[in-house]
Amino acid sequence: MLTIWGRPNSINVQKVMWTVAELGLEHERIDVGGQFGGLNTDQFGAMNPNKRIPVLRDGVATIWESHACVRYLAATYGEGTLWPLDPARRSVADRWMDWKITTVLPFLHICFWGLIRTPEVDRDMPAIVKATGDLGETWQLFEAHLQKRTYVLGDRLTMGDVPLGCAFYRYMNLPIKRPSLPAIEAWYDRLQERPAFRKQVMIPVT
Repeated sequence: MLTIWGRPNSINVQKVMWTVAELGLEHERIDVGGQFGGLNTDQFGAMNPNKRIPVLRDGVATIWESHACVRYLAATYGEGTLWPLDPARRSVADRWMDWKITTVLPFLHICFWGLIRTPEVDRDMPAIVKATGDLGETWQLFEAHLQKRTYVLGDRLTMGDVPLGCAFYRYMNLPIKRPSLPAIEAWYDRLQERPAFRKQVMIPVT
């Protein structure tokens, strides 16, 4: 049975839990991080020297970093579904997963932490406003990619949809103005029809 360490409202834990749910895998999740603490123990540090969540254990394998966890689960349990078999096609999923980290996350982090986890009196509004605009422009790249696609890789959900789906849920729940993104919004509507997405990702953003 899989064991996942991490709190349910962590976006990085949600990526793993959504993947687990899509694959229908038996698992246990243990609350650590945030209000639960437990990251600075020797026991947790032995699993992940960064002392961050999530951590995934599957038998003798212990994996940390959320995208590594998603890739491991997809490769181990989702061949031909979440894990595309053709390396060239799989590289499309890979690159959009990495794009989320390198290109979307810097702007999303400023907006999310500034508006959700920072008291109003302490917010750097010029930085938040700029990041909001930059983020809206950044999503246009994904908008163009989805013009003739149902999901990131084509007509079915793969691991490539997972990080971006989690990120877009947070984006849609920020108190900001957003540009028109019809292709992404249609993709997001399809994600919301999936029970695993609703249960593991669509929870209050705090």
